[in-house]
Amino acid sequence: MKTVAAILLLLGFIVIGVSFVGIHKTTPLKFVVPKGWPKPLYDFKNNPLTKEGFELGKKLFYDERLSKDSSISCGSCHQQFAAFTTFDHNLSHGYNNSFTTRNAPALQNLAWQKEFMADGGINHLDLQPLAPITAENEMGETIESVIQKLKRDTAYLRLFKAAFGDETVNTQRMGKAISQFVLMLVSSNSKYDKVMRKEDTFNLPQKLGYEIFQKKCASCHKEPMFTDYTYRNNGIPLDKTLNDIGRMKITNDANDSMKFRVPSLRNVAVTAPYGHDGRFFGISNVMEHYRSKMVVCSTTDSLLRKKMPLSNFEIGQLTAFLYTLTDTAFLKNPMFAPPGYNTTPTFIHNH
Repeated sequence: MKTVAAILLLLGFIVIGVSFVGIHKTTPLKFVVPKGWPKPLYDFKNNPLTKEGFELGKKLFYDERLSKDSSISCGSCHQQFAAFTTFDHNLSHGYNNSFTTRNAPALQNLAWQKEFMADGGINHLDLQPLAPITAENEMGETIESVIQKLKRDTAYLRLFKAAFGDETVNTQRMGKAISQFVLMLVSSNSKYDKVMRKEDTFNLPQKLGYEIFQKKCASCHKEPMFTDYTYRNNGIPLDKTLNDIGRMKITNDANDSMKFRVPSLRNVAVTAPYGHDGRFFGISNVMEHYRSKMVVCSTTDSLLRKKMPLSNFEIGQLTAFLYTLTDTAFLKNPMFAPPGYNTTPTFIHNH
């Protein structure tokens, strides 16, 4: 009997040992909601943030092999020092010397965003990377080909196993991993944020600019995100070369003609050019558009039917305030930078 008991006890330890070996351990990555901000919309329960998932997503984000000719990565068009948009380009360079048809959006605070693209054509962050990867004028690749490339790379197999428990490489896991990286791109430490936290104060032009902003801009660019995520026609006339009709392309509703998502103004000083097609090369161009060059039509937003009266003085003060939305810590955070890359550009550009 003692022998039988010993054997059973030994078998028990073996079973317990096997079960422990089979447990997949990851390192949780904390997502911090800044004080006073609304609850994020992203469902973290279906894609818990982990250090391993973040690292896999970061490698995918900066991997040029996701494009057809291995020359373009997500990071090619979304550069950190420009708040993850394309520095100084109205349209980004795509596969085979082509160009994108829209200005690359800044990637920041995506956990609070419900829809993606300037027209809201994609409704889930995990699916968003599939669009640029497969677009002929962006990365020009097929998902099947990307998956095969990843499966042939032993380093990726290790990363997928670390993040998800085994070496299975598929579209869902790729999307979730990239989401884990971009979800961490939270910009909340600009001078404006420090003033709101009572850690700093505005100088006089910034203070006056903030007051003007609250009166004339905050209806669409709501704090603290500096966007209300709606789609509006702000009087930009149709570019007859691009023929981009905006939200109407998604809804087929004529009332949505030339409506585009209201962009966030966070880090606006470093994200030029502006507009869905990058036609405005400086903040002053945007101001001039609103006060004198808007094209008012039936779908123009009701708040802008009379354009936006702005004096030169108001433009100066507004610009001073907008510069307080630059989050240097975010733009230079080594956690988000590609390996070995200096996040400070070697050139100087004045907007």
